Amino acid sequence: MAEDHQAIDTMKKYRLRTAARTGNVTDLYNLIQRDGNVLRHFDEVEFVDTPLHIAAEEGCIRFAMEMMNLKPAFARKLNQQGLSPLHIAVKQGHKEMALRFLEMDNDLVRVKGKNENNRLDVLQVLIRTLWKTDYYREVVNQIDEDGNTALQLAAFHNQPESLNYY
Repeated sequence: MAEDHQAIDTMKKYRLRTAARTGNVTDLYNLIQRDGNVLRHFDEVEFVDTPLHIAAEEGCIRFAMEMMNLKPAFARKLNQQGLSPLHIAVKQGHKEMALRFLEMDNDLVRVKGKNENNRLDVLQVLIRTLWKTDYYREVVNQIDEDGNTALQLAAFHNQPESLNYY
């Protein structure tokens, strides 16, 4: 009996990951309708690829935005590689998705990954993308918990190429 339950859970996780990978919001809600706790497992595991991480990797913006509405905490969760969904979106070159994440929660830029350079990597990509937008000055001038701006971090980490975008 326990094996049957485990097989069902494995199938749900597979379907959920497939929905995230393909960006299928309808399948997401079908799974939620069948089991209202289908996303609970991800809350219980400290480091895990959530459906939001998977959608960020695949560039499925609509699915990712829906997931952020349902489970905003997933945006701050790190996977086994120490990456948040924002870090993954930036790493994969999904700039539009990264911007949408920040539209929903601009504090996501402060989520620390496996090393603090992840924050700087995110800021470098965003600065290149944002320099023509209203978000630019807001993001560049945000102060972290140590009182540093993105430009100060770039100088501190000896990455002068980041300063060229200011």
